[in-house]
Amino acid sequence: MADITKILSEYSAPMIMGICVCIGYIIKKAVPSDSINRFIPLIVGCLGVGLNAWINLSFSPSIVLVGLVSGLASTGMHEALGQMLNKK
Repeated sequence: MADITKILSEYSAPMIMGICVCIGYIIKKAVPSDSINRFIPLIVGCLGVGLNAWINLSFSPSIVLVGLVSGLASTGMHEALGQMLNKK
């Protein structure tokens, strides 16, 4: 099994992760219903692909991969930060 930190360092873009975690947080807080929570990974995954294509002005499988990994990693980052803040 591959080391997750190696995958994240090779196939993610910190700027895209930051934007996606902020947009995901806004969506989660703007919609009071919990029904939106299951769509947030889909939304930030697509957003990550779109942002990466826009930043690089191209579209290829590697653009899709980095965008998806960055967008989906933002959901994990949100959860990790939330758990760290709630422990204090």
